[in-house]
Amino acid sequence: MITITPWPAEAIWQQIYPLLPDFTVEVLPEIDSSNSELMRRARAGQHEPTLLVAERQTAGRGRMGRVWQSQPGDSLTFSISLPLAPRDWSGLSLAVGLSLAESLHPDVGLKWPNDLWLQDRKLGGILVEAASMGGRSQVVVGVGLNIRPCPADGLNTPPAALTECLPDLTAPACLARVVAPLIEVLLAFESQGFVPLQKRFEVRDVLKDRRVHTSDGLVGVALGVGANGAFRLQTETGVQEITSAEVSVRPFLEENKPC
Repeated sequence: MITITPWPAEAIWQQIYPLLPDFTVEVLPEIDSSNSELMRRARAGQHEPTLLVAERQTAGRGRMGRVWQSQPGDSLTFSISLPLAPRDWSGLSLAVGLSLAESLHPDVGLKWPNDLWLQDRKLGGILVEAASMGGRSQVVVGVGLNIRPCPADGLNTPPAALTECLPDLTAPACLARVVAPLIEVLLAFESQGFVPLQKRFEVRDVLKDRRVHTSDGLVGVALGVGANGAFRLQTETGVQEITSAEVSVRPFLEENKPC
């Protein structure tokens, strides 16, 4: 017998209401992409703070145009839309990842700029988008987390799943863990930026002190992230700072082989 766990929409709304009185929570059984839907609403002039959960996505989007499809129960996919106008947007995706990792489990790490990792395997991803209409700035933060193991079709390494470290976790329970802390971090980021979070990010940084290579041909040792959220790389010619989220950074695989 399959037990269906209800979504904690009312409980989450009660948590967020003191911070955002016009906050709404929506759960849809199927949608193309929760990020795409909230971006459409933002461009249409809808600026209410919104949490949109998609039980199934048919055209979910990740960073650099990657596809993220989800099936009910196997993953948690949601997006949050907020009117947000920070002085400096640098490091926003790092702040989101940090909040999620700290809410989930001590073993969840962060791979610059917006992946969550568990045991050197991808556990989840983040997509941050912004829209500006009529002088108002709206940010949409999309999150995809693997709850249960999923196929490794076309991947060199099987994805990680949260049930590996939290065996009884369900998608609704995971949502209840992460949303309130995430919104608190987003609101704090608007006034304080990434600087107060830099040291906490370093604790979760899975690349720091490792030999890595980038998609644009750089090789070196990861030095961590700067106060502006930039990835710092020690190369033979000096320290390089990478700020573009379009550049992918990966550790050399031989580091992960058993001795």
